[in-house]
Amino acid sequence: MTCLIGEAMTESIRELRGGNMDIDLVPKQSLQWERESCPWNTAEGNSAHKCAVKDTSICRYFRGIKPVDTVLCAYPNSS
Repeated sequence: MTCLIGEAMTESIRELRGGNMDIDLVPKQSLQWERESCPWNTAEGNSAHKCAVKDTSICRYFRGIKPVDTVLCAYPNSS
């Protein structure tokens, strides 16, 4: 995949398999950026579900990350 940066520069981006990271949409007061809530947690009224837990699990609804920090989620309830 090649991305254009400005008009004169291009950057090659590789898709590398096997990343091991923590990803969640659990509200935290200390964060200084806007974030949405996990729809599964919202439906159940808790904070139990995480998109990915390092060395442990990946949520069955997690479908990846879209640059820069958008979580792709297939949870069946759209609200």
